[in-house]
Amino acid sequence: MAHPSSVITQVRREEEEGEENACLREEGSVAVSSSKKSYSRGFLHRLFSCLCNKDAKPPPVKINAPLSLEENRTKLPGEPLLPQIESNDEGKICVVIDLDETLVHSSFKPVNNADFIIPVEIDGTVHQVYVLKRPHVDEFLKRMGEMFECVLFTASLSKYADPVSDLLDKWGAFRSRLFREACVFHKGNYVKDLSRLGRDLNKVIILDNSPASYIFHPENAVPVASWFNDMSDTELLDLIPFFERLSKVDDIYDILRHQSTSQS
Repeated sequence: MAHPSSVITQVRREEEEGEENACLREEGSVAVSSSKKSYSRGFLHRLFSCLCNKDAKPPPVKINAPLSLEENRTKLPGEPLLPQIESNDEGKICVVIDLDETLVHSSFKPVNNADFIIPVEIDGTVHQVYVLKRPHVDEFLKRMGEMFECVLFTASLSKYADPVSDLLDKWGAFRSRLFREACVFHKGNYVKDLSRLGRDLNKVIILDNSPASYIFHPENAVPVASWFNDMSDTELLDLIPFFERLSKVDDIYDILRHQSTSQS
């Protein structure tokens, strides 16, 4: 069973040779597959959770268009990213879950078996985004929502990730959703700073395919292999028993350290 602590080098690749909207991602850095892909690179930087080259400046969210309320929202220094925990989630572990290449894979290129097609406006033009669900994602999210306070945290923009989440999360597993503006831009990467959530770190777990996303808190991570289109993948299904064990502990570090040691 492929599992939680198999930290792998992440590579965002093209689904097929010549796909104009793909980018390459390796250990948190992005390279464009060829010089003629510069236009599509801009799309990806503004929309999906592609990371930037080392020492690069944060790419603009939009060009020549006003920011949406969600994109323009800022937090005061020290203000938690999450609202006060709901009464029925008191005492539960908070599990932060990534979207792209963890739960779904999205592309501007038409896909015959897409689960969702999301219209997204970029610079005044509406583009269709084709979304594939990772196998067993429905079962995984339903069970996770029963056991944990689940939070969607993606480095993608809300205008793409929000409608995807509306269609993906049929059970209301995600109590909150956090998008790119909630990330910290650090050394060319969009990092998810768990200390800003407003939850005790010994009761916070992050599930993400990109180690760069949790570089501030690797000890809180359950790594997951990147997923693109392998319909035989069982990683989410295999993770359920592991999370069932985690849901019963008071301090997540002991079991995560043990798991990491056993897999090393």
